[in-house]
Amino acid sequence: MSVKEMDTIQASSGENNLKQVLKSNECAPTHFRNDSHSLRILEDLQSLRKNEVLCDIRFETDDGTLVLGHKNVLIAASPYFRAMFSNFDESNKDLVNIRELDSTILQQLIDYIYTGEIIVTKENVQELFPAANVLQLDYVKGVCAEFLQKQLNASNCLGIRVFAELHHCTELLSTSEAFIKKQFLELVKSDEFLSLSSEGVVKIISCNDLAVPSEEKVFECVMKWVKHDLDHRKDFLPELMEHVRLPLLRPDILNNVVEEPLLNNSLKCNNYITETLRFNLKKSVQKFTIPKTIRCKPRQFGGSQKVILMFNRSDTSPKCFTEWYDPATKLRQNAPGIKGYRQTAGLGVIGDQFVFAVGGVNLSSSKSVSMLDVSSQSPSWVPMVDMLVSRNLLGVGVLGDSIYAVGGCDGPTALNSVEVFDITIQKWRMVSSITNARINFGVGVLNNRLYAVGGADNENRLKSVECYDPTLDTWTSVAEMSVCRYGVGVGVLDGLIYAIGGFNVEYLKSVEVYRPSDGVWSSIADMNLCRLRPGVVTLDGLLYVMGGETDKSIIDTVEIYNPITNTWTMEKLSRSGVQIYGGVVIDRPPHFKIN
Repeated sequence: MSVKEMDTIQASSGENNLKQVLKSNECAPTHFRNDSHSLRILEDLQSLRKNEVLCDIRFETDDGTLVLGHKNVLIAASPYFRAMFSNFDESNKDLVNIRELDSTILQQLIDYIYTGEIIVTKENVQELFPAANVLQLDYVKGVCAEFLQKQLNASNCLGIRVFAELHHCTELLSTSEAFIKKQFLELVKSDEFLSLSSEGVVKIISCNDLAVPSEEKVFECVMKWVKHDLDHRKDFLPELMEHVRLPLLRPDILNNVVEEPLLNNSLKCNNYITETLRFNLKKSVQKFTIPKTIRCKPRQFGGSQKVILMFNRSDTSPKCFTEWYDPATKLRQNAPGIKGYRQTAGLGVIGDQFVFAVGGVNLSSSKSVSMLDVSSQSPSWVPMVDMLVSRNLLGVGVLGDSIYAVGGCDGPTALNSVEVFDITIQKWRMVSSITNARINFGVGVLNNRLYAVGGADNENRLKSVECYDPTLDTWTSVAEMSVCRYGVGVGVLDGLIYAIGGFNVEYLKSVEVYRPSDGVWSSIADMNLCRLRPGVVTLDGLLYVMGGETDKSIIDTVEIYNPITNTWTMEKLSRSGVQIYGGVVIDRPPHFKIN
């Protein structure tokens, strides 16, 4: 037997022994992956291309430059090349003319296909982006858009927007438009703005969410653009003034507008001025003038078009004060002060614009009513028509243009009477009384009905709930809550009524919810803290429970309920020694700071 035959026998025997060993160990199959394999293949392919090995396609650009490649690699990387080499005349050619594409840019993109790397610069991005778009190289398009987004400033944002629109880049277009609106005050100082067409100016100033502290800035920019080339642009003034919200101008600025010769010489501009004067006259006579046209509505810049007006109590003077609060940005700003101690007043809003503080302990009278128009350029609380009955610890609900003042107490006596204020005639009138006299209760508004929830009568804490139908002027009892809740907070979200916290034999952090279609109350997750008399509002699909009291101290936090996850999160908003006792959701005021 030869040595070679002996080695073969021994090898065979070794293999059998190894199989036996592995079988006895019950060794499972194992998957391995060489992470550097793909990269090495690409590197080798690039090396082959650079050395013109096995290249089966050459691209010739307008300047005569040749760029080589492998069809199968290009097909795998680009739908453009896949179509070219599968369905068109070029499929059987080894030389293809590429027109209107810079040879350097083409070389960079072919290099990218073989390496996965691309260098974007301010010098090449303007040509690189459309070329990548043609070759359908989405990654390169994306990084070009990202590069341009980072270069945005007041001097180039208009040009970048035009570029994004031309090449149908929706993400870059959206980003540049948001930047233009946010940096409007800086933009109007640039030469780019003065070079805009009238259509370009209209496109900007017609935005409802333009970031301007006052409409005066929009008017000024229009006049600046027109006067930059007056002879050729004065005829565009009526078209531009259609988008300037003249009724929102301060009186002193409006006087200058009225005296502007360019406006006086235009019939259409004169009509806008007349509309403005009528609006202001009507508003001075009738406080509840809700704008009918877009020119009378404040612009709404920011993440949400709504914010919260928070009511706070302090041990120092002033005892009661208010703040604007935007939960999306966490911005807070002092709001107009409210006279008197209004912690036990009822709060309501009409049209997300007119805020009412009704009754409560007041230096003058528990019949008194105060109103704040948050759309005003100089908002302040003004006295309104007194209620017919003194009411403290009452419930307030709003149906349409009417405010309902429900129950409460006059001195030690709990009330069952109900009155309503109609803003169109600005008078209070009595309506049907509730069955149970109630103080310290909550009111929810759902499906054009009022729900009076919990509280206490002259003797007992209550878990009963009553519903008011304004079309029938009747109150009817609905299902009771699981426990009595004195000082309960009530909120309405997604067709459900939430009864939050309050007091029974102890301070409560429990929450229950009522679905009118089922007619039953059911429990949801508890809050983190017990809360008596908290303020409750709903905004952007969330429930905000603000402040309140416990047996230990006042509470300066806000809890936020997400109905999708049935969870509460907590934020500290108030300053030390300050209690949040109420809040209402309103339209973002024009004077709320934007950054």
